[in-house]
Amino acid sequence: MSDTPAPTAGFDTAAPNAPQDVWDTAAIRRGHLRVRTLVTVRWMVIVGQVALLAAMAVLLRYQAPYLPCAVVIAAGAFVNLLTSFAWPMQKVLSDQEAVAQLALDVLQLSALMSLIGGTANPFVLVLIAPVTLAAATLPLRPLMFLGGLASAASLLLAVAALRYPSAMPEPRLSLEYRLISAMANIAGIVLIAGYVRQSVVEAARVSLALDVTQTVLAREQRLSALGALAAAAAHELGTPLATISIVAKEMAREATAPQVKEDAELLIAQSERCREILKRLAATPDKAADEVHERLSLRALVQEVIEPHASASKEVRVEAIVTGAKDVKTPDIRRLPEITHAFTTFVENAVDFATSEILVSARFDAETITMEVRDDGPGFAPDILAKLGEPYVTSRPDAEGSRTGHIGMGLGFFIAKTLLERTGADVTFHNAKPRGAVVAARWPRALVEAV
Repeated sequence: MSDTPAPTAGFDTAAPNAPQDVWDTAAIRRGHLRVRTLVTVRWMVIVGQVALLAAMAVLLRYQAPYLPCAVVIAAGAFVNLLTSFAWPMQKVLSDQEAVAQLALDVLQLSALMSLIGGTANPFVLVLIAPVTLAAATLPLRPLMFLGGLASAASLLLAVAALRYPSAMPEPRLSLEYRLISAMANIAGIVLIAGYVRQSVVEAARVSLALDVTQTVLAREQRLSALGALAAAAAHELGTPLATISIVAKEMAREATAPQVKEDAELLIAQSERCREILKRLAATPDKAADEVHERLSLRALVQEVIEPHASASKEVRVEAIVTGAKDVKTPDIRRLPEITHAFTTFVENAVDFATSEILVSARFDAETITMEVRDDGPGFAPDILAKLGEPYVTSRPDAEGSRTGHIGMGLGFFIAKTLLERTGADVTFHNAKPRGAVVAARWPRALVEAV
């Protein structure tokens, strides 16, 4: 039987047997194209098509098949009206419905372009529009289908389209030019769709990670509130328990029947027991019970951070130190669960990578307060250091190689950094000399000092 500890569960932890591709279940795999968005973009394209034909006819005086073009534009407008009346505007289209609608747009645009020059017409680039919308709102497979359809339409428009209209009869542009224009349009489709897709994926990753951050913060706030409630209860219940104890003692002194005296003594004993329990709940080195959850000393904060990991590994020693500028009063800190959670995360990470020692330090002067976690491990790898603080960046060993048994998804540092920045901290990561990793946060005293 193995003695390896079970992987630690956490908000940034994947299930041990779960796939590490977080996008298997992420929102990016679900289409979210709304009818309102589709209809609005279509009206913009249709207005642009009408403006293009008007400019060709009135300003440029080109000879073109305007009646067939008007029919194609009218067909697009009819489909858009039908779409807006058939579904509620707030409806989110299914992947199949969205693909069908955007495919109609590709075909409508291709039909119009085939009447006014095909790829010889520079406005053939409008075929990029439906694919770009798909890249921003649909999963990968529908996007690839629509991209392929638009690319095939571009190639077809190079060989099967009417002559490019002009004010004077001119020879048809060469096939070579039209094919090169089609390839340029395809390159534009691929590059712009890829650019939009990557931006959407990154935004979704950050959004998912921020959701996790909100969950972590809510949990820490609930725990802090629970501690405050316990302290308040200990304080408030002290008076009625003292009254019960006094009355019970009077009953015991004046009791004539043995049974009554025995019951009174039981009341005295149980009230004393309750007072001991409340005393333990309210126990604090130097503050009253109802204040402990509002403020704490720098040393108490550092001790609270290292306590969960002080004995996590026999190989690594975790120490704490607090230093300050001369003649500057040591500040008390407002109890902020963001700070506690973030630095506990940093210490846990350091335990997995340190060689023998981790130092958690707090420094203060007249203007700032700084907390730092420093280990004597190999330090951050250059490729990790460049991205540290972004979501899904990790080099943590797996459960068998991890001293803490924690399996992360690369959200820990992102969550910690986000939480600290919400408190007004300036968070930095760097490597120490000659070795080791350093994580530091610095605040103006006014932001975190309890007054």
